[in-house]
Amino acid sequence: MMNFSPTQSISPNEYYPSSTDVNAAGKSRSRRPCDSCRRRKSRCEIVEGAPPCVLCRFHRQECTFLEDPQPRKRKAASLSEEEHSSKGESTRRPPSLATQEAVWVSGRSPAATVAAPPKIRQDQPVDNYANLKGFSLLKKTLGLQNHRHSRLIGSTSVYEHLLLELSDYHNKEEVPVGTSALRKVNSLDAAFILTPDEGTRNHEDEIPDLDVIETLVAPHGQALVHLYFRIVHPSFPILHKKVFLEKYNRTHREFSPPLLAAVYILALNWWTYSSELALLPKPDVPRLEKLAFKTMNDIIHRPKLSTIQAGLLLLQRPEGDSWALTTQLVGIGQELGLHLDCSNWRIPSWERRLRKRLAWALFMQDKWGALVHGRPSHIMASDWAVKPLLPDDFPENAADDDNEDGSTEVEKGRALFCEMIRLTEILGSILSNFYTLQAEEEFRLHARDGVRWLLEKANPIQSSLKHWFDNLPPSLRMEDIAMRKLSSTGYLHLGYYAVGITLHRQIIRSLSSVDDPSLRSICRQAANARLKSAMEFVKSLRPEHLQSFWYSASKYCFALIGTFISLLWVTAQDKEEADLYKAKLDEYRWMLRLSSKSADFLERAISMLATSTGILVKAIPDKPNLDFILNRHQHRTISVPVAIHLEHQAPPPPYDQSESEAHEDDPSSGEVSEETPSPSAVATGEWNPDSLWFSGSYLEMSHLPNGYDFNGFTAHGQMRRESGE
Repeated sequence: MMNFSPTQSISPNEYYPSSTDVNAAGKSRSRRPCDSCRRRKSRCEIVEGAPPCVLCRFHRQECTFLEDPQPRKRKAASLSEEEHSSKGESTRRPPSLATQEAVWVSGRSPAATVAAPPKIRQDQPVDNYANLKGFSLLKKTLGLQNHRHSRLIGSTSVYEHLLLELSDYHNKEEVPVGTSALRKVNSLDAAFILTPDEGTRNHEDEIPDLDVIETLVAPHGQALVHLYFRIVHPSFPILHKKVFLEKYNRTHREFSPPLLAAVYILALNWWTYSSELALLPKPDVPRLEKLAFKTMNDIIHRPKLSTIQAGLLLLQRPEGDSWALTTQLVGIGQELGLHLDCSNWRIPSWERRLRKRLAWALFMQDKWGALVHGRPSHIMASDWAVKPLLPDDFPENAADDDNEDGSTEVEKGRALFCEMIRLTEILGSILSNFYTLQAEEEFRLHARDGVRWLLEKANPIQSSLKHWFDNLPPSLRMEDIAMRKLSSTGYLHLGYYAVGITLHRQIIRSLSSVDDPSLRSICRQAANARLKSAMEFVKSLRPEHLQSFWYSASKYCFALIGTFISLLWVTAQDKEEADLYKAKLDEYRWMLRLSSKSADFLERAISMLATSTGILVKAIPDKPNLDFILNRHQHRTISVPVAIHLEHQAPPPPYDQSESEAHEDDPSSGEVSEETPSPSAVATGEWNPDSLWFSGSYLEMSHLPNGYDFNGFTAHGQMRRESGE
């Protein structure tokens, strides 16, 4: 579980006095320093005119004025003298922020540092966007107000929906409810309670926290924002670029602190892609991340659309995946009404479109998070009314492309986002049909039917997956790469292979002695073909793919291919096949190591694979134990309790027959297709392992030996010849 530490907020003015403070103090040094600052020989700064001073507050110690002054010692050299005496040092390069922080923590005076801290803007944020003069997209916003937050009035809340439908409320934009306000957004019952931010948890720390975040990256904030919208935003468009820039142009203090930090953190991954930043030292990323998660824990108590945006972006960090945070975001999204159809709401049109994009981004995070962590999904079809995305739901187009080297194409990113949503819907269907407790119970109850029952259930989903792949826009093919542009299509195609493997994974697990050896062989051939195509895909990745933005689940998907190899290895039908998959696992690890030199996040995939399979595969015997592999369902039939709603039904009888010995003597057992597609065929989609499902299909079985078809299988998976029996 994610547990954000509620550390005390420290403003940049607590690290460095602002120019206003210095001017106000002038040359007057009549106020004596506290005992602690005197011992440290540090400047004693008192905020708000009363103790404790900044350093005593930072160190959480008593601020006293009891000790007598020490004899005056020789003055240290001035800052300008130090700068002029430092030969070979650039007088314009500031020290790292980590060094500046260490100065205060260690008790040294900032006068001993090489240069003054970077200055940041001190403009006050707009309190109420409705009062802005001139044009602003934010004037009638519901979910991004700067002084209030909104919560959906649910159908079972204390606010009766029939009362909300009374005509008295139809023409009123807001109805006062104490210090809050009620805002209806349609003519029926969609309404929100708007509550002031003031008084919520750590609200008073927002501006100090924002100032610290901005100081950590100063003076490079603008350049990082530009990097973010060049590389990340086109493929993951969960912000409204014009709204973000409108606020940023006024002041950084109008943002939710974790959102501002998250934009900076992601942009820092492409620091060297900016000619302005490439040769400069990077800001303190760990400090930024610490502030991002501290402030994230604060703002969940005043939920806004920016809360969802911040959380989703933080989850895209190379090490940012968290099921606990995903779960929180789903709950916050429901509070904001993101699961509803907002097409006819009385809110700005840009916000309706933003809500749809955010809703689907949250949907994807929930489903892929459920896959990555093996957890139940929190978003159910019965409580999901969001309409599909349309081209008009994206405010940017090809005209907004950035011509700088290393940028991402806007039109391609839009298509990529939409296709990833469609792929995620197929994944959601697989998870709900094959990886829930109810599904596992159904598999147990149908165990005597063999894998046939499962294949019938998988066939329409596999058809949907094949149709999705066959109908991808040409711009999303792997070979479609513009000159000097990054391409994020890699994460989409990787997701496709992960979804297919997830389906095959359950099929391979379900094979048992009940199934005919030829049927088992066909299933394993299809799984092997899927594995080969996935490995060829990884091998075909180019630097333009590897250096681009990758979705949060990507490192898991890379590791999943290795996990799938280990599954085929442990279920191998003979020693030769087992050795084949053992060698494939070594080969795949080597491929990842080579590719990781172009993409740091692959190091995490390698680590995940080493952790998940490195130890476990050592238990695989040299000679496959077919009796265990093919009859393990018998033991599960006995040990797995029957579901509550089926508790009065008698469990199916265990199987007494084992086919393992007969299977070992079967010359057709363990056959593995050696058909290997070329990298170009995989990249263009001309070769597709789904042909083993659909060229006659698993279920038609037209390519089985001896003229068998699917209808020729008995209820227990045994074959009979079509000889007129």
